[in-house]
Amino acid sequence: MSDITLLGQNFLALFVESAPWLLLGLLVAGIMHELVPVSFLEKHMGSSSFGSITKAAVIGAPLPLCSCGVIPAALGLRRSGASKSSTISFLVSTPETGVDSVSVSYALLGPLYAIVRPIAAITSAIYAGLMVRFFAEAEEAQQRQSDVTQSSCCGSKQAPKSEPQIQASTSCCASEKTHAHNHESTDKPKQESSPSKITSVLSYASGKLLEDIVIWLLIGLALAAAIKTWVPTDFLTQWGDGVVAMLVMALIGIPMYICATASTPLAVGFLAAGLSPGAVLVFLMAGPATNVSTMGMIKQEMGTRTLVLYLFSVISASIGFGYALNYLVASFSLASMIKTQSHVHEHGADVQVIYGLCAILLAGLMLRLGLKKLQQHRHNQEQHSACCG
Repeated sequence: MSDITLLGQNFLALFVESAPWLLLGLLVAGIMHELVPVSFLEKHMGSSSFGSITKAAVIGAPLPLCSCGVIPAALGLRRSGASKSSTISFLVSTPETGVDSVSVSYALLGPLYAIVRPIAAITSAIYAGLMVRFFAEAEEAQQRQSDVTQSSCCGSKQAPKSEPQIQASTSCCASEKTHAHNHESTDKPKQESSPSKITSVLSYASGKLLEDIVIWLLIGLALAAAIKTWVPTDFLTQWGDGVVAMLVMALIGIPMYICATASTPLAVGFLAAGLSPGAVLVFLMAGPATNVSTMGMIKQEMGTRTLVLYLFSVISASIGFGYALNYLVASFSLASMIKTQSHVHEHGADVQVIYGLCAILLAGLMLRLGLKKLQQHRHNQEQHSACCG
């Protein structure tokens, strides 16, 4: 079998595996956007306080959303009024653990991992949120204050510049933009007068929200498939159990597109191959916590500084908990609470059908978005050439 064929198979397998969770995440985001009052989010997650960051971590921990499903959910939270720090806290805790992954961890890895994983997820999420609060949001607040001071000082000089902009609206292309703006401003009342909230939820989830993440989603799946195709298990297990091993596991896990539940059988294989419990925990934290798609969304919505702090927090927290777990296992003889035998985990026939149907639905929604985007691009080109050509 050629590498390209294997790459395609791995990509398809990852797409099918992630499809139901991504659709669930889109649905949750649509519900939050349409039905959850902005005042509720502002009250519990709108500020950058320690309480809001902790609430975001605790709320996200039990949700059954993986690293793909949490992207639209977090995007919906952010656009509905959640602060950057609370959104980052939610982004870290939600994919790292969940009710499903805790039960699978108990079954495949033993009770120790079932206890440690949710504790590590919530703690690392709070830590990441605090890092963003102190080093990103605080700096932005100072910058905004500085901009306000400058504008108040120099506002009289800038005032005359507004007059030419009004006169410029008489051109053909400017009137087209004005019409587009007016049309855009009337969208919200139409949406509010819709008789069905369910229609609004589905329309937002499968339209605007999916459009915002689809490119990074496909890039992330392709990169994860490439890692799965060309990075052998021996490469992951040759580094032993020190800081180098943990750093390698973090750097390998970060771009991978894998959820907390799906990462558990891989962790069983790593344990059986000789990796230390701490190095495996690093993979279980860093792998589900982020991927290329999540990083792209954070950069787009919250900026490069927030992305750097997010990655630093995930890596440093996972390595710290990895060392702590190795210390606990060695000091208190907890090895008996860890299972090392390999268990093959496969979906039943009925579940496979559901996963396949979800993948077909998701692919159809993506194809529809692509066709609409292409038609819109052609329409805009025709209008531009007719108007300004």
